[in-house]
Amino acid sequence: MSKTASNKNKLSSELQSVLLSTLKARFEKHTARHKGIAWADVESRLKANPGKLWSLHEMETTGGEPDVVGKDKATGEYLFFDCSAESPAGRRSLCYDREGLESRKEHRPENSAVDMATEMGIELLTEEEYRHLQGLGSFDSKTSSWLKTPENIRKLGGAIFGDLRFGTVFVYHNGAQSYYGGRGFRGVLRV
Repeated sequence: MSKTASNKNKLSSELQSVLLSTLKARFEKHTARHKGIAWADVESRLKANPGKLWSLHEMETTGGEPDVVGKDKATGEYLFFDCSAESPAGRRSLCYDREGLESRKEHRPENSAVDMATEMGIELLTEEEYRHLQGLGSFDSKTSSWLKTPENIRKLGGAIFGDLRFGTVFVYHNGAQSYYGGRGFRGVLRV
């Protein structure tokens, strides 16, 4: 995985074609996630933004199964969320952010959720976005996902995560330095 996400990160024509085919098949399989949105419009926007295709490829290869979940009314951007049933397998065992990672005295994981998201060119889901995702299906019934933490909580050393247990979405807290094999993060990409 590259250390920075920019327009320099472009996929080959072949990889673009494979990725677009994968995304289209997922889009057509899960139509309830994006009512009123046409794939042709999404595909056109993606082809015009190769850096976004690269980020989607990063989401896909780390197990996120990205899909369109809506359109931002203010900006007109399509919203891609990680829609894998469980927190993406290639993005687990991470502290919340760099500060949390560096505060660990021992047993440091290789990366943090915020840093990895930045490298991929995406952002962590907010609590509101996570609850929207949970309204589209059942996600994180065995895992949990770090969420974009409000600054007032982060300043006090904490970070928030979400999961689905007992048919209910829970958002809770941990120290930002903690990490677990069953906790990753879900991202959002705006195209």
